Amino acid sequence: MGALPKRKISKSRRDRRRSHHALKTFHLVACSECGSMKRAHHVCLDCGMYRGRQVVKPLVE
Repeated sequence: MGALPKRKISKSRRDRRRSHHALKTFHLVACSECGSMKRAHHVCLDCGMYRGRQVVKPLVE
């Protein structure tokens, strides 16, 4: 026989284990170039700037 659980895991113990599985919101900051909201430490999707440099072409013209 294979390994089997010794006893049933209660719903509360199961749910406490899964308490960290929820999606977390990410931090938004204003872009220093265009002022739109962007994720912190990420390229701005509106103007394509990151830390004062043009990194990618803007998605929105």
